[in-house]
Amino acid sequence: MTFYTGARQHGFTLLEMSMALIVVALIVSALTLGSNLQRNTVYQHLATSFVRGWQLAYLSHVERVGVAPGDSQTAPTGKVNGKNDDELCNLDLRNAMYAAGVTMPQGRSEGFETHYGYLDSNGNPQDVSACFENVAWSVPGSSAGVYVVQRKNVLVLEGLTPDLARMLDNLVDGNADARFGSFREESQAALISTVSTEWSKDNREAYGSATATNLDESQVVTLTAYYLMDQ
Repeated sequence: MTFYTGARQHGFTLLEMSMALIVVALIVSALTLGSNLQRNTVYQHLATSFVRGWQLAYLSHVERVGVAPGDSQTAPTGKVNGKNDDELCNLDLRNAMYAAGVTMPQGRSEGFETHYGYLDSNGNPQDVSACFENVAWSVPGSSAGVYVVQRKNVLVLEGLTPDLARMLDNLVDGNADARFGSFREESQAALISTVSTEWSKDNREAYGSATATNLDESQVVTLTAYYLMDQ
């Protein structure tokens, strides 16, 4: 004996499937936009509270003590640590600020004022570290189009993802140029060429890889930047 049901079974129509795909696409776009906005907010906070905070700490030290952090007060050289290419970082930097009575940025936490944690564009953890150093820095020479190298005190920022480095460059100099301005890529700071240069990496590259893997799960490659403290 065969039984028949009165209800007819049917699948989704093409219109219904199209509408469902549109809704899914809108949800994904909203989530992506929200993630980008949150990351930009973190980047802005890093720029104002951490990078700008260490710049102000340096200037406060010079104003109070009369010399750059780590330099001799009795025989000043004008250089951070009184030396060339010798970083002042971590505990030594914190102690120099403590001794001068200078308030430091909060950073990650108490005892980690020289570090700031954030997430890269793939959602992986990254860490920016701040140091001061006296480095080779190109400046305009005695005639147009000629550049010479001088010694300058800079804030060294290690652990910047390419998009963060470009954003900071835009905030400081008004455009992303790794060669010119007060904010430069480490490898470009002392060049005497007259050609503007893009930052050497982008967010497609993974940490520890020389190729653009563009994998969502990869930790993004990082760069080191110099921020000029002496004008």
